[in-house]
Amino acid sequence: MPTIHKHRIPILTTFDVPPGMVIERIIGPCWGITVRSRSVVGTACAGCQQFFGGEISALTELATESRNVAMDRLEENAIEQGANIVLGMRFDSGELMQNTNEIVAYGTAARMKAFTADSQQ
Repeated sequence: MPTIHKHRIPILTTFDVPPGMVIERIIGPCWGITVRSRSVVGTACAGCQQFFGGEISALTELATESRNVAMDRLEENAIEQGANIVLGMRFDSGELMQNTNEIVAYGTAARMKAFTADSQQ
């Protein structure tokens, strides 16, 4: 069973803040990057799984781990900038060289606060 990955601040894929909260300030872009390569053994195992069909579990595990690392670094970058929420988080990836991929998690760092009557002004 996969482990649930916890974060210290909300990381949302939308620009909707949680109920009862409002955006106090948009800080700006934030991101987290990791570059990963497949090992020779991992590539060979993946090749064997391709031969028989179905999910290539070694690559699924690598992709999941890589995205978690990128999200952790995104969170750190946002917190360093003074954010307490990330809005509009997305992933991007690309091949840098054979068997090497860059995974980027990016979004908008912001400060949110509880909604009050003063928030409407």
